[in-house]
Parts: sequence; C-alpha cells; structure tokens
Amino acid sequence: MSSAKKRLLLYGANGYTGRLVLGAALDRGLSVTIAGRRREEIEPLAGERGVPFEVFALDEAPRRLADRFSPFGAVLLAAGPFSRTSAPVLAACLKARVPYLDITGEIGVFEAVFARHSDAVKAGVVLLPGVGFDVVPSDCLAAALALALPGAVRLQLAFRGFGVSAGTARTMLEGLPKGGVARVAGKLVSVPVGWKARTIPFPDRPRYATTIPWGDLSTAYRSTGIPNIETYMAMAPSHVSALRWARSLLPMAGFGPFQALLSAWVKKGIAGPTAEERASERSLLWGRVEDGEGRAVEGTVESLEGYTLTAETSVLAAERVLRGTVRAGAWTPSRAFGSRFIEEVRDTKLTVPSRAEGGPPARKAVARKE
Repeated sequence: MSSAKKRLLLYGANGYTGRLVLGAALDRGLSVTIAGRRREEIEPLAGERGVPFEVFALDEAPRRLADRFSPFGAVLLAAGPFSRTSAPVLAACLKARVPYLDITGEIGVFEAVFARHSDAVKAGVVLLPGVGFDVVPSDCLAAALALALPGAVRLQLAFRGFGVSAGTARTMLEGLPKGGVARVAGKLVSVPVGWKARTIPFPDRPRYATTIPWGDLSTAYRSTGIPNIETYMAMAPSHVSALRWARSLLPMAGFGPFQALLSAWVKKGIAGPTAEERASERSLLWGRVEDGEGRAVEGTVESLEGYTLTAETSVLAAERVLRGTVRAGAWTPSRAFGSRFIEEVRDTKLTVPSRAEGGPPARKAVARKE
C-alpha cells in the first residue's frame, strides 16, 4: 500500500465529535486529512493541527465524490445527521473501493449499510458503521452475553445518558416523529415512545430506564442472532411520564418549520460537554440475555465518557482497517474485532459471568462463525 493509501480522510472534523476524533488520531500517530463543507472552519483547524485539508460538500456527483475518496486508505464519516450524509459517502466509497466507517447510532443508517454487504464483498471494501459510543460498547457487551448463553432468545441493553453535542441533539430531534422501535421475532417493529420502563442494575446503582430506538436494535441482531431485543436509556420517572404524555404531539416534530426552529435552538443553546465534564464522566452499560429454558446472564461495561470513548474506538477501528486486518463486507464492531474489542480502550471494564443464572447449567460458549 502506498503512503497515500495509508492516510485516513476524516469528514466532519470541524464538528464537536470530529475534533475529538482528530485529536485521538493524531495522538496515535495516524496520518489524517480532514474535510468538510465549510472552508471557514476546516482551514483554520487544519492550520492549528498541522494536517492537510479538503473542502467539499457531499451533494457532488457520485463519480466526483469517489474521485475525492480514492487516494485514501479509509474514510471516517463524523458529520451528521447520518440519515442525510451516510448514503452519498457510502456509495462513493463502494465506487472508489475505499473502506467506509462512521459514528452513527441511527437504526435506518445501520440497516442501509448492512444491506450493501454483498456489494462490499464484491468490491473488496470494508463497511463499518457505528464505531463510536454508538455502538461499540453495547455491541461488544451483547456479543459477550450471547457467547455466555448460546441459544438466547431475548436481549435487553441499557445505558446511562450523558450530555450531548449539538449534532447529537439534532439527530435525536429528527428521530422524534418516528416514535419507538423494538426488535420482535427478528423484525424491527414500531412501538410507542416510552413503550416499556424498568429499574436497571447499572454498575454504580439501580436507575429507572425506558425503551428508546437505539442502534443496537440493528447491530446486536446481526452480532448475536437474538430475535427479541429491547434497548433502554436511564431516565427519571417524571421524564418517562412526560414522554408518554406527549406521544400524540410528537408527529408535529416532523413538520419542516418546527424542525428548523428546533435546529436553530439546538445550534445556539447546546455546545456539548466541556473537557472537564468529559474527564469526570463515565459510560455505564448493562445487558441481559435469556433463553427459553429459564437461564439468564447479565453483564456490564464501564468505560470513558461517551464522546471521549467515540474518539478512542473510532480511531482504533480505523487503525485496524488501514492495516488491512478486516475482511471485506459490512460488519458490526464485534463481528469485525471480537466481543472484547471494547477492552482495548483505557479505563474500561467488561464484566460478563461465564455461567447462566437459573435453569440448567449453561452450555459452554463457542465462537459464532461467520
């Protein structure tokens, strides 16, 4: 591979998360070119960090976009909402035969990327969506739990929320009108917002949580084959009640003028966690698998704050892709790197018992074959 082909193109480096990813990449010695559509933001950042830059929008002709990507060893997309940005970058990467990575958490984007698996294999290209907090720690936890209880038919995953950036907030607002989602009998089905609620035994203490449409409803199904999946976020009971009360009003959030108003408010009012807040915060996740014979296994992940974690895991994933150690196809993080991949991140602990609770003794876990 030429030196140029070992270089990572980071698109969206000027965003809140993109800047963190760039910092982590440079700290690990990666060769990076940054890109985005606003010269007034990209060029000063490139000068500050001493990296090459390119300025272009993602609405260029597919061939032109592919030509821009072809000199690079991989493209890491950090600009959202990914429901708008992923498709053109994915198509151009396939055309240019360049690996594609992103930090999405959007179910629809995951589904669209996984639908291109055969195209990726044919083109000899790696597709790796969700290499950040969405969904590396939860995907690794799900895969480890599935290995501990082969034959599991139900999976529950939960995480404790934390401060969000403007980009994350815009993505969340865009998804409000769509309501809730769950995986039932192998299918993605619509459910009411705040569909289920329960107390979750997080690593620090029990917390109330409610179902949300998290990316693992797509990824964990492909990582584990478990047909029934629910994803939860810790939330105060009063907030869950408010969500349920507002169910009938949520479709209004899809109207263009209302979205524009909310987006403007987000841009002005949300800056993302400070460096001090990121340093003091921790990501806490919990998961549980059950089989049809009364056996269950629970596990947890404790790691860095979510945005810091995204920077670390996305760079670790990009390094491996640039080295050529991932075979062609569309993969979840655990399918590409193994269920213990999250443990490569500093200050991280993945805890999954080796035996199930209740029912007969659990069968010995065996690696799931591709």
